[in-house]
Order: sequence, then C-alpha cells, then structure tokens
Amino acid sequence: MSVMAELDALREEIHAQTAQISWRELQPHYARGAVILVEPGMSLVDAAIELRQDNKACFQGWIDEGKIGGVSDELGQQLFELDPMVWAVVVAPWVLVQRQAN
Repeated sequence: MSVMAELDALREEIHAQTAQISWRELQPHYARGAVILVEPGMSLVDAAIELRQDNKACFQGWIDEGKIGGVSDELGQQLFELDPMVWAVVVAPWVLVQRQAN
C-alpha cells in the first residue's frame, strides 16, 4: 500500500470515529487532563492524524500558535455550565475536542 493510500485509509478511519458528544460526557477525560481543545478553524481529523502519527514538530507548532491546547480550569467550568455539544475523537490516551464556530 502506498503512503498516500495509507494516509487516506487513516483519514477515513479517524473520520468514522469522530462524533458529537456533550461536554459533560467528557468530564472523566477532562478530569484526568486528557482533553485537547482544537480551534474551530482547524480540521479535527487532521489534528488527530498528526497526533496519531506522533508528529511532534507539527503538533508543537499548533500549540505555539494557540490552535491546540489544554482546557483551562476557567474554560472547563464555563463549558460544564453551558454543556455544549462538541465534536470529539479519541487518539488514546487523548480526546481531541472541537467546539462549533460561533
């Protein structure tokens, strides 16, 4: 299988595992510090692919740019109170989460 075909297969696999979930359902993952917030302008699937492939340089660049990061206590509390539906995908041990653009 070519590298491109492998990447396409991985993209399809991750896309199929992506689903909407309420923020409160993510509380156990948030409590253990395993939630990574992906900004609405980014592709959640692309972020999951790079994490799964352990592309540290790419991921660190996104962190440095503020496009990806952890969830602060303040934001976590706000999200708990609002309980929005978010898009999520698991790349064990992490859960990547993306809120809808306003």
